[in-house]
Amino acid sequence: MKWLVLLAFVFSLNMFAGDISGTWKGTADTPNGPVERTFVFKVDGTKLTGESNSEMFGKSTIEEGKIDGDNVSFTLTVSVQGTEGKILYKGKVDGDEIKFTVEIPAFDQKLEYTAKRVK
Repeated sequence: MKWLVLLAFVFSLNMFAGDISGTWKGTADTPNGPVERTFVFKVDGTKLTGESNSEMFGKSTIEEGKIDGDNVSFTLTVSVQGTEGKILYKGKVDGDEIKFTVEIPAFDQKLEYTAKRVK
């Protein structure tokens, strides 16, 4: 019985820590200037879905999204001048802020990106 209570407690902490449902906004500094992006996250257990929008790349669907405690990861497919490419996001949630490392394999580029919860 003690183990069951302990497991339930640990599971509830992980679920609470990973609850990023809602709207987030952030900016990344790129070689072409700042890029603003809005995220609308939906969390179901450890699965992350939703969409993202930016003036530069338009609307994208969140794919391969996962929540593991305070860690979050997902991909976006964006179109640049008619060519589609994946952008990989890995982040750490800290309250109402997520610090992302963003990898753009097609350009062999990594960016730091911070998003904040919209209240």
